[in-house]
Amino acid sequence: MIDWEKEGDACVSLLSDLIRIPTVNRGTRGEGDGNERPAAELLAEYFRKAGIEPTLLEKEKGRTSVVARVRGTGKKSPILLNAHLDVVEADATRWKHPPFAGEIHDGYLWGRGTIDMKHMAAMSACVMRLLQANADAGRPLERDVIFAGVADEEAGCKLGAHFLVDEHADLIRAEYMLGEIGAFSQHMLGRTFYPIQVAEKGTVWVRATFSGDTGHGSMPDRNSSVVKLGRAIERLGKKHFPVHPTKVVSTFFEEIARALPSPQKQLVSRLKKTEVAAFLIRHVLRDPAMKRTFSPLLSNTASPTVVRAGAKVNVIPSTGTLEIDGRTLPGQTEASFLSELRDVMQEDASLEVYNSAPAVETTTDSEMYVHLTSILRKHDPAGHPIPYMIPGFTDAKAYARIGTKCYGFSPVKFDPTHDIVFSRMYHGNDERVPVDGLRWGVRVLHDAVSSFARGESARGPT
Repeated sequence: MIDWEKEGDACVSLLSDLIRIPTVNRGTRGEGDGNERPAAELLAEYFRKAGIEPTLLEKEKGRTSVVARVRGTGKKSPILLNAHLDVVEADATRWKHPPFAGEIHDGYLWGRGTIDMKHMAAMSACVMRLLQANADAGRPLERDVIFAGVADEEAGCKLGAHFLVDEHADLIRAEYMLGEIGAFSQHMLGRTFYPIQVAEKGTVWVRATFSGDTGHGSMPDRNSSVVKLGRAIERLGKKHFPVHPTKVVSTFFEEIARALPSPQKQLVSRLKKTEVAAFLIRHVLRDPAMKRTFSPLLSNTASPTVVRAGAKVNVIPSTGTLEIDGRTLPGQTEASFLSELRDVMQEDASLEVYNSAPAVETTTDSEMYVHLTSILRKHDPAGHPIPYMIPGFTDAKAYARIGTKCYGFSPVKFDPTHDIVFSRMYHGNDERVPVDGLRWGVRVLHDAVSSFARGESARGPT
């Protein structure tokens, strides 16, 4: 019998230790950037103490990933548990508690990476230790269970998951992967939902260069490169891209609507109809959080993020550049996105794509997806598991290339009476995870992985 009080304490302690290692990935590829090695070594030592021999791998010095495996009988293909070890920057002056102290306050463990996504690393490591203890006691699994704690996800996964797929695929090859983002409790209109990520949007990162005549700053030019750049930014901030239907988003809204009372049921169910979805979200929905959550699911998006122009205040520069974070829906292409981008900006610009990856989509008609929904209902009978598409990207971009079916399943339970929104924790100030919700999560993850690896899926032993 597992002592879940003890296991919960161990998971909280491990996460706190990981938070105190500032694996900040600025994406600059400079010396010390990311430096995931101390976090990877911490996990490696944790595995060794559990009787699991880890492997440390690097594409570049300090950009370390750790892989570990609990071996089963091999009757069925492995399960992969994935978590990235790098985090984004945190401005300590804007945090209520230090972002790299790993402290507990008001029932929450605070720190950069508590949600994105060292909590999954800690939970997975604890699950691996428990699985190894069972194997040592003569209760083997039908599937190997692999853990990958990877570098560089926040800058595109090149030095982490893509590196493993390209150069060490046999170490991480699996039928299913469980990673971010999913199985967190989301409270809407008096109901609790558990989104399970089955799809993620593609990326098209673009550098737009605007050209014009150079000149003296004392004589304004309405068609200078900087003015063109500014008009393009304004239009990107105001205009919306065309709405495109996708199966996963239609199902997402259908499942939400099924759980809601009237009249909310009727409103949400209409969101799957593309001809009215944009109008309803922009003009009828009043909740800003719901607007921000739903809107990117319906169309490609483009966010202006980096602006560069000029070197001297009294010189009108001949060029200005704008970097744009483009995200594409399943079924959309790089070419179709660039066409929509030009239509929205309405300015002549040279467009250079410097990072591009297609959307990833996994079926809900799988043994694993049905199993995950069953596990969530078991641990929260009042909750509603639903398929979900995230607007960002994850390491699934890499693993999908070798045929792995990827699901976002890193369970955390939030108190509905607290003013905490899961999506705002990602890259935001005061990132934190509820201690009790983390304890709940490690138990759910263990139940999901151990039962599936034993062949006890929701469809029964196979």
